[in-house]
Amino acid sequence: MLAEVDALPVPVLPIATSYPPGHLLLWHEHRRAQLLYAATGTMLVETDHGAWTVPGERAALIPPGTRHQVRMLDVETNSLYVDPAVVTWWPDECRVVEVGPLLRELLLAASDIDPRDALSERDGAVLELVLHEASRLREVPLHIPIPRAAPFTELCRRYLADPDLAVGNVVWARDAGMSERTFSRRFREDVGMSPGAWRSRARLLSAVPMLRHQNVSEVAGRLGYATPAAFSYAFTRAFRSPPSSLRTR
Repeated sequence: MLAEVDALPVPVLPIATSYPPGHLLLWHEHRRAQLLYAATGTMLVETDHGAWTVPGERAALIPPGTRHQVRMLDVETNSLYVDPAVVTWWPDECRVVEVGPLLRELLLAASDIDPRDALSERDGAVLELVLHEASRLREVPLHIPIPRAAPFTELCRRYLADPDLAVGNVVWARDAGMSERTFSRRFREDVGMSPGAWRSRARLLSAVPMLRHQNVSEVAGRLGYATPAAFSYAFTRAFRSPPSSLRTR
């Protein structure tokens, strides 16, 4: 639908969409900034430089002109596509943000607005208030950087798709055709963290969609943590929010 209305001379385009489980929106970009809100389910957003996990009742702020792809896990979205000229405060890279009750209801109301029709006074007020609330959202650090240099990029994307506990530096260094020492040094120079720390964060991010259907003990076991408490501690330390906070989203 975006292609049908993108050229309209309106600053904000509200569009709601439902996706089948596992649907993948392949690499694309928009000339407008996008607020991509997950009313239900979990979204996995990737750009050339990072990956963001977006649980239900959170949103991704995607900058204009940013190449990205999104995997939808039982997701219904309420999106806003916004002319960059009216959101000069928009971040320069993707962010996951909390969406409170007021903005949630405003996004639902905005989804009923057809941008092809003349905006009523109420419609204009709703969209103006949506942007005001969006400018005040709190970031949630549910992201991980992706290296820019080969062969690290492919290794990390492969791991994000299947975070295998059996994979370690020996495997990665062998696949990259480097010694372990050289591999670790070059990886850290590119990403700013060690390969082991990167894989640990990637596994913790993979817990987010699991927590919708499994309890903390089950997820901790699947990810190889000795106890649920150890998993909860690591998750909270990484993302400043306990895993239990995502159980009902």
